[in-house]
Amino acid sequence: MDSIYKIIDVVGTSKTSWEEAAKNAVETAGKSLEDLRVAEVVKLDLAIDKNKVVAYRARVNISFKYRS
Repeated sequence: MDSIYKIIDVVGTSKTSWEEAAKNAVETAGKSLEDLRVAEVVKLDLAIDKNKVVAYRARVNISFKYRS
């Protein structure tokens, strides 16, 4: 049987790294979505306050199996 997957765009944040930000995005999405399949980091950026980096941000596309 063929499968259909839905893709959502989420942003994870971390005070320490982009890797941690991406991990936070996936793990948080996994708390309310089932059957996550693939995560693709599509954008990385930084939050800056008073000329200091205060947060790493990772925009992640996450796919999960669509159930009709």
